[in-house]
Amino acid sequence: MPKPSHSSICPCGSGRAYTACCGRYHAGEAAPDAEALMRSRYSAFVLKDEPYLRASWHPDTCPADLHLDEADGSTTWLGLSVKHHRITGPDTAEVEFVARYRIGGGPAVRLHERSRFVRGDGRWLYVDGDHL
Repeated sequence: MPKPSHSSICPCGSGRAYTACCGRYHAGEAAPDAEALMRSRYSAFVLKDEPYLRASWHPDTCPADLHLDEADGSTTWLGLSVKHHRITGPDTAEVEFVARYRIGGGPAVRLHERSRFVRGDGRWLYVDGDHL
């Protein structure tokens, strides 16, 4: 899927332009905190940007296949709501969020997760999460 235009609203729901929001992280700028990284990862799922998702995922927990194109139809992302961002240590944080999506013509699904992040070499990485 092509990247949004300069004036397009960011898929993460911030209300800001893509290039001023998640687009800059997709282009290589380090996210300043775990919430910004999580939002940029949501946008990467929307845009099916597998290289960014892999680069922002801790190598110890990144799966071999991300399933960005489900066999039973394409995934349509419907929205993101960040519930809570919490610093848990000097280089660790958690973000609780709800992402809504639909696969093919199926019903909408709510993914409610508390994700864990770690910072190394100045960059935040997604480690894993608990489904709530």
